[in-house]
Amino acid sequence: MNEKDAIDLLIRSGCSPDVIEHCKAVADYARKIAMNIRDNAKRKGQPIQIDVDTVFAGALLHDIGRSKTHGIGHAVAGARIAVENGLDEKLIKIIERHIGAGIPEKETKGLGLPEKDYMPVTIEEKIVAHADNLTFGKEIGTMDELILNLRKKMMDERVIKRFTVLNNEINSMMV
Repeated sequence: MNEKDAIDLLIRSGCSPDVIEHCKAVADYARKIAMNIRDNAKRKGQPIQIDVDTVFAGALLHDIGRSKTHGIGHAVAGARIAVENGLDEKLIKIIERHIGAGIPEKETKGLGLPEKDYMPVTIEEKIVAHADNLTFGKEIGTMDELILNLRKKMMDERVIKRFTVLNNEINSMMV
């Protein structure tokens, strides 16, 4: 899916201009991360398979569910919209698994989500989740800012640890 088609779908689905601008910022940042990882691996002679186009399209669409709700269920609503529009399974999974640094099935019950695993699995899913975590509106922030925000929201330390583990995994591929 190209950028124009993804933005048209966000608009048709009812996403606000602010959500669309956030999605564009996440997509640009995610593409940068993906290209950095790919190029770094190539330099080291360890080519890694990253579908940069899927990362970009998935990041553009990651918050499509915010056209229905701004709660944590936006990932499930977004995946449903993606299915209804016949999107590729890779994009559906990126949309569904981008929330936070992932949510394991055992933690979904109290969150009002269907009981299943929402942990990002593929490198593309992880890159989009990470880029989203560090994008505040249209601005790219730092891991320190993210952790501070999570602590202000009284997030459980095991949740904060998932953000840190994902950050470390992504960063280790970029150096």
